Amino acid sequence: MADNAQQSKTIGRWVRGAWAVFRKDVRLEVRDRYGVSMLLMFMLSALILGRFAMGQEPLSENVQSGLLWIIIVFAASIGLGRAFISEEERGTILLLRLHAAAAEVFTGKLLYNFVLLLFVNLVMVGAFVFLLNVDVHIVTLLVATLALGSLGLAGASTLLAAIVARSANRAPMLPVLVFPILIPLLLSVVNATGASLSESGSWGEAAESLWTLFGFSGVVITASIMLFDYIWHD
Repeated sequence: MADNAQQSKTIGRWVRGAWAVFRKDVRLEVRDRYGVSMLLMFMLSALILGRFAMGQEPLSENVQSGLLWIIIVFAASIGLGRAFISEEERGTILLLRLHAAAAEVFTGKLLYNFVLLLFVNLVMVGAFVFLLNVDVHIVTLLVATLALGSLGLAGASTLLAAIVARSANRAPMLPVLVFPILIPLLLSVVNATGASLSESGSWGEAAESLWTLFGFSGVVITASIMLFDYIWHD
């Protein structure tokens, strides 16, 4: 009973700490709107440029989904690093180390990056459908793909952002580090998104890709939690 009570207390402390970190980042984002503005401007600019470059030529579902996720990944690799870089720039990183455990910080930052990326991605998909006149035949499949893809992308980017924030050349480092890790994710999200856009697409066709995304997210987040303590304190 004592062990169970201690475990419950530890989990409760972890949840409260992670929620506090998440709320802090959300309040800063609402005040500054830096992350949302940067991601949206990059995504919409790239999408509009792609729309004019392609003209009126019809695109296959795989090309459409590939274009969508190329824009999302490039934007995320630039914007999600702010989760830790901003702490270094404001000089609050030491205060965060003193008041929150490593697991609490990582979970809060991961949740913030996931919510931010998912929100921006939903807006991006709306603009993508409108500007490219794309027909979405399985909306629920597209939403599930966006959610799992955003989770995997946020999981990989959050850990690497903590590493990049402590380096001298912060700006170009995150894209260089994150792209090799994201190859399984990119192949899966493009396939699943293409199935959601195709008239002949189905959940069964995308099932393997969705399971890959689920497994990728689980492995990346688990490994990040295990490694983050060393990165955070060393």
